[in-house]
Amino acid sequence: MKILTILGARPQFIKAGSLSREIAKHSEIQEIIIHTGQHYDENMSDIFFDEMKIPKPDYFLGVGGKSHGEMTGQMMAKIEEITINQNPDYILVYGDTNSTLAGALVATKLHIKLAHVEAGLRSFNMKMPEEINRILTDRISNILFCPTKTAVKNLQNEAFPFFAGKFKQEICNVGDIMQDGAIFYSNFAKKPSFKIDESYLLCTIHRAENTDDISRLSGIITALNQLSQNRQIILPIHPRTKKILESSNIKIAPNLLIIPPVGYLEMVWLIANSKLILSDSGGLQKEAYFFHKNCIVLRDETEWVELVKSKFNVIGGTNSQSILNLYENFNFNKDFSVNLYGDGNTAKAIVEKLLAY
Repeated sequence: MKILTILGARPQFIKAGSLSREIAKHSEIQEIIIHTGQHYDENMSDIFFDEMKIPKPDYFLGVGGKSHGEMTGQMMAKIEEITINQNPDYILVYGDTNSTLAGALVATKLHIKLAHVEAGLRSFNMKMPEEINRILTDRISNILFCPTKTAVKNLQNEAFPFFAGKFKQEICNVGDIMQDGAIFYSNFAKKPSFKIDESYLLCTIHRAENTDDISRLSGIITALNQLSQNRQIILPIHPRTKKILESSNIKIAPNLLIIPPVGYLEMVWLIANSKLILSDSGGLQKEAYFFHKNCIVLRDETEWVELVKSKFNVIGGTNSQSILNLYENFNFNKDFSVNLYGDGNTAKAIVEKLLAY
């Protein structure tokens, strides 16, 4: 069996690492990895792949920094050429990037079975490009690997599976592949070298809806400044977001520690040792739970509704007073024995299904 895996960003490689390590146990499976280059990351050197125990990509397409349409079109052309040459049994895609959609469309056009990991997620916000990519990819996937019961229900509400008898489609609740990675990488976590107070809060801000809207960004930073009066707040931030902050003249309090992006193993340490997470990241919302931390979600909605319903996380939005009120008064659930995302054997379940499908 030959599997062609499409990846476009560092978080996807980290997720895919768990599945690649499981695939490597099966001599009858050959995995070929394409890195589209959608999100170019200078940290993704050979050292990164060695440290993270992730296979290096077989192909690097270098398609990034373009409009959605141009980027997706160029990816499709290059992925199609590789697919025709490699003739895989499956194309495997993750999540909700333009790379995901490009790989999905190529698979369907060339009549190759398509497997989607993290299927069924919905924010119900059609202004998010990721939401459009999820919906379209799910609709044309043969195997829908869902991380939660909620994701399965979302698909069933959209009449999945469909075209009975003409288009084979199967929904599989296999758990969350990120939990496999959290368990694996917790053994390799690295403490960063900068000075860290004992009871710090960890924050990330990266979504365009927050960084490109000065009023929303200002609301978040105002809340962080207030919280930093009593606790150190560590904010790993992308240079582009830092530049926006500097050009906007938004005040930064002294104890709000803005640092460059850290490596994933350092991030794992920061998550595991923090007192609370504040983030607009979909991945970090779950990683907080995996490491038994609560999270204030700096968005107006989330795909990970089970975390909010169970009160492990809470929607904070970007209004400073709302964030502060939740920090002071919200009664978070501290019973992390609840199993929301499987048993940490998602990669094994996926491989077994691919071999049997």
